[in-house]
Amino acid sequence: MENAKIMVIDDEESMCRFMQIMLQKEGYDVTSTVSSKEALEDMKNKDYDLVIADLMMPEMNGLELLSRAKSIHPDINFIVMTAYASVDSAIEALKKGAFDYITKPFKVDEIKIAIKKSLTQKKIAEENVNLKRQLKKEYGLQSLIGNSPEMFQLKKLVERIADTDSTVLIRGESGTGKELVAKAIHQLSSRAGKPFVTINCATLPEALLESELFGHVKGSFTGAIRDKDGLFKVADDGIFFMDEIGVTSPAIQAKLLRVLEERQFTPVGGTKPIDVDVRLITATNANLEEEVKLGNFRSDLYYRLNVIPICIPPLRERKGDTELLTKFFIKKYCDKLVIEEKEITPETMEILTSYSWPGNVRELENTIERAVILSSEKTIDLNSLPQNIVENKPVGLVHSSQPELPTLESIEKAYIFWVLSQTSWQKTKASQILGIDASTLYRKIERYNLKEK
Repeated sequence: MENAKIMVIDDEESMCRFMQIMLQKEGYDVTSTVSSKEALEDMKNKDYDLVIADLMMPEMNGLELLSRAKSIHPDINFIVMTAYASVDSAIEALKKGAFDYITKPFKVDEIKIAIKKSLTQKKIAEENVNLKRQLKKEYGLQSLIGNSPEMFQLKKLVERIADTDSTVLIRGESGTGKELVAKAIHQLSSRAGKPFVTINCATLPEALLESELFGHVKGSFTGAIRDKDGLFKVADDGIFFMDEIGVTSPAIQAKLLRVLEERQFTPVGGTKPIDVDVRLITATNANLEEEVKLGNFRSDLYYRLNVIPICIPPLRERKGDTELLTKFFIKKYCDKLVIEEKEITPETMEILTSYSWPGNVRELENTIERAVILSSEKTIDLNSLPQNIVENKPVGLVHSSQPELPTLESIEKAYIFWVLSQTSWQKTKASQILGIDASTLYRKIERYNLKEK
């Protein structure tokens, strides 16, 4: 390594002077001192590629200096030299992280070779770290497919916040890929090698959700025949992704707040708190601000979760990505079926890019999977697409010109829209008429993409 920075420490000033002159002739940037304490102070302010230190010094011996230097710069290389050679001291130096061990008096070529080996090893290690960092970055973002300006900004944000421990709140319609964003953050973070645990809060009743999150002790409720670890304990040192956070009960919200504030929780039926180090990423397609106003969601928890907000744009707002996603899913499902990759006709691609995709990327993926399976030829055409997409009509709206029987989902969507219209979009009043909670109404508005005309 040209211009490598080397620190020489020896209580004999003549040895320091000799080493400095000799190494400077080799092109190294050399600093020398007879004081171990001064050397440590200098290391706090300057990065060195290599430290060469005497083992026996009055202020501090070489092994102690090695330990302290490693605590400042863990990756620093160290060569220990001494006139008092012994097998024990050599082993001890290597155990503490020394790269090599040189016995005085040494030949000039001997110390030169040791230095070159040390610097070469350090260069290779740094290149490996940089390569792993680049691969990690590419792998972490490869699942976020899209070249649109919206996706470009999303990827930049994910890169910027990944290697922090701040909580993240991901917003987006159903099917936009909220879990994919959470996984990308995990892959790019320093917790990448640690657990990534997920749960959808809307799929479990409150009592079961509390047990799943925090665990329980034997006998805490009927059926608790043994102690069970909760997902927070499973996710220790890693990342915990909680989808549909808006449906959690006040009791669970209180426990979540304690995890964020005190880094500990108590299992159901337990008395002893458990410490945990977990980065929390949550997601929702509900309007949490409105839920806070309605008293359904704790404001203090909301502000703790919303430290870094991420909003995933729906597919209809980044139409430039539809073609790229379509080709990706065609390849994915052709590979899965072990068949030759199919082509898609320009007319079919035009239909796909003009469709509004209310189900977002998930709906597009399901459509392409169906098309790959149903198309008998090597080409995907209009006959492979669902009729509603060919006619460019999102499923769920009841049209007077639609002779076929409507689905239950389409009736629900139309009725909710009608009630909202009749109440001038007063959501609290509308939810009372519909006989559902306000939070449920907000989720259905988001799900059906209902908008006030």
